[in-house]
Amino acid sequence: MLFVGQSLMRMVPPSINVRLLLAQLEFVGSRSFVIAVMAGVMVGGIFGFQLGEIFAIFGAESLIGASTGFALARELAPIVGAFLVTARAGSAMAAEIASMKVNEQIDSMRVMSVDPFAYLMAPRILASMIAMPLIAILMVFAGVVTSFVVGVSFYEIDVADFFSRLEWIVDTEDLFMGMQKAALFGFIFSSIGCFEGYRARGGAKGVGRATTQAVVSSYVTILVLDFFITYIQFKFQHN
Repeated sequence: MLFVGQSLMRMVPPSINVRLLLAQLEFVGSRSFVIAVMAGVMVGGIFGFQLGEIFAIFGAESLIGASTGFALARELAPIVGAFLVTARAGSAMAAEIASMKVNEQIDSMRVMSVDPFAYLMAPRILASMIAMPLIAILMVFAGVVTSFVVGVSFYEIDVADFFSRLEWIVDTEDLFMGMQKAALFGFIFSSIGCFEGYRARGGAKGVGRATTQAVVSSYVTILVLDFFITYIQFKFQHN
């Protein structure tokens, strides 16, 4: 909590370095767009086929896109996106900071009056919180487009019916809830990655241990919090 508090305090001007923030946005966000689109396309296609077989029993194939969009917006895009970015960027954060820690570079920064929280932690955490909602929206769009292709090509869904059902079931509130989750998941994996790297000890072995611990802890924390966030969101929605 102290570590996170110190990082959050450095996220506001003039403590935050805009140049470092933009560099981390490029690292966390731009470099994750390709894998996010690929994941969205695959999830949308898989859901299109699986749900198509179920809805075909009831003659409700036109609900393929709406169901896929709802699942992606509320749940799959935030959590799958968080897992992918954790594996790519969260692990890199832990490894990079752990290497600096065991090589005493962070101590050298303090000697030169450079705040490691403002220079290392705050830009990474804030960039992750900004980039993750955008990645989630991109995955939703990619998944819905793929489900549209599957529905029209394999289940002969009318285009107007597809989009009318999509508009009927998926609204901006669903997208907003997914973006809330994505931002929180970005905060979680970046904070854990920076923290595990910051407390690394023991040379190269310590760097490996910190990286592994960061990824595992991030996955478990995201899954546990996802349940409670989903419960709270549905509770408020139905009250």
